[in-house]
Amino acid sequence: MSIRKIELESMSLDDLWSLHEEISGILSARIKAEKQELEKRLAVLGGGMASVVDPSGSGVSSTGKLRRKYPRVLPKYRNPQTSETWSGRGKRPRWLVAAMKSGRKIEDFRLGEASPKVRQRA
Repeated sequence: MSIRKIELESMSLDDLWSLHEEISGILSARIKAEKQELEKRLAVLGGGMASVVDPSGSGVSSTGKLRRKYPRVLPKYRNPQTSETWSGRGKRPRWLVAAMKSGRKIEDFRLGEASPKVRQRA
């Protein structure tokens, strides 16, 4: 055993607790200082843009430009078993891929014309 460990073991509970609080305070201050230093370096490297991700969820992209609002896309395909829909954009859903592997065609899942009420909103 080292001499320091023996010293700690012989200390009273109150003394150990105050030592713990002192160490926690020093660690907290050093972590804050390190964080500030890293944020300064990041601001210098990033050209003043400290955060790349916008936590507010506004329409501002990481480049600082306003993001264009895209219109809502109506579904074109429906799973008859679960009524899940797919707009035809992006990756095909699993239910559609599985049905196509079993021999069905994508047109089997195509929805008819949209109702007039929905068409007026778009």
